[in-house]
Amino acid sequence: MRKTIVTLALALAAGPVFATPCDEVKAKIEAKLEKKGVKEYTIEAVDAADVGDRKVVGSCEAGKKKLVYKRGK
Repeated sequence: MRKTIVTLALALAAGPVFATPCDEVKAKIEAKLEKKGVKEYTIEAVDAADVGDRKVVGSCEAGKKKLVYKRGK
């Protein structure tokens, strides 16, 4: 039990270290969209609080930012 608590505490403390940069996540999503043949779209990183009614397709920076998708240019 004690090992589990220590492991969990270390994982939570290391969380910000493993925060994925938005550019990496955006590049992966764009590669998937282009592989599916999607041509005209926009993906933008916004603060998590500013998403509104836009379609979220990913998150980055430990959930502080969300990647939103919009059809067309």
